[in-house]
Amino acid sequence: MPEGQTPEGQVLDAVQDNWVDTWAPAAARPYLRLSRADRPIGTWLLLLPCWWGVLLAAAADPAGLRWFDLWIVVGCALGAFLMRGAGCTWNDISDRKLDAQVARTKSRPLPSGQVTVTGALVWMAVQALVSLCILLTFNIAAIALGVLALLPVAIYPFAKRFTWWPQVFLGIAFNWGALLAWTAHSGSLSAAPVILYLAGIAWTLFYDTIYAHQDKEDDALIGIKSTARLFGDNSVWWLRLFMVASVSLMALAIIVALVPGTNVMVLTLALCGAWAFGWHMVWQLRRLNIDDWEVCKRIFQSNRDAGLIAALFLAAAAFL
Repeated sequence: MPEGQTPEGQVLDAVQDNWVDTWAPAAARPYLRLSRADRPIGTWLLLLPCWWGVLLAAAADPAGLRWFDLWIVVGCALGAFLMRGAGCTWNDISDRKLDAQVARTKSRPLPSGQVTVTGALVWMAVQALVSLCILLTFNIAAIALGVLALLPVAIYPFAKRFTWWPQVFLGIAFNWGALLAWTAHSGSLSAAPVILYLAGIAWTLFYDTIYAHQDKEDDALIGIKSTARLFGDNSVWWLRLFMVASVSLMALAIIVALVPGTNVMVLTLALCGAWAFGWHMVWQLRRLNIDDWEVCKRIFQSNRDAGLIAALFLAAAAFL
């Protein structure tokens, strides 16, 4: 068996007993692995800013939540799954030669030979087209933002070749949903969703720097840049900075969106979401060991819970 490849074609860092490797038809498994369906954390991290955006928009709207907001929530979930899959497919097509040189990624479908480049391109197109069908159910402004989002998605796989800050490009792409979902509810952008978007980018710098520490030794050997390599032993100091920026910007977005149009209870509840979001990141930093691959993986994955905490408080504020 080739080094770095688990039995039956499983990817090395897949979630144990995931549904792809357990239940999916054998012929579909390589393509679902290409879409990271066996590693759902990326879908969550793409989805949660969408939910922040629509829920904050609803909380700021005197009319509150609407029935169409339920479709925005569901549509964003489906779109996040599909577009994350399409983006990961594009990323793996672009990085297939580099992935073959990294222990954690050499078991992925393209470098391991489970999928051809042509097959991957077709699979990427299918996912993107289905995502487009979902996007077309939103208003014109949201559709325009969705199409514009393709630009950072296309650029991101190449960022680590020319900048030490590829996590910024990931943040630009992964948090676009905050702008799109706000606009899908309200029909236009304003200062609040832009500030919320910046909060998401700071959050991405936080969690993806932790993620990048998993590969820093292999990345150094093959010349891949990342904030983990840039910050080195000073990473925790930078992570604290990103944490403070993310929480502060989220709180500012909430204040800008909700003051003076809503009552104190709604504002307080929403701000508690930002506070709890920040405390979860404090909890992460207390347990982080940047030199332990498994710890970095677990702490990175725990950011699903951090983002969900904020979303739940915003949902409660929107329902009041």
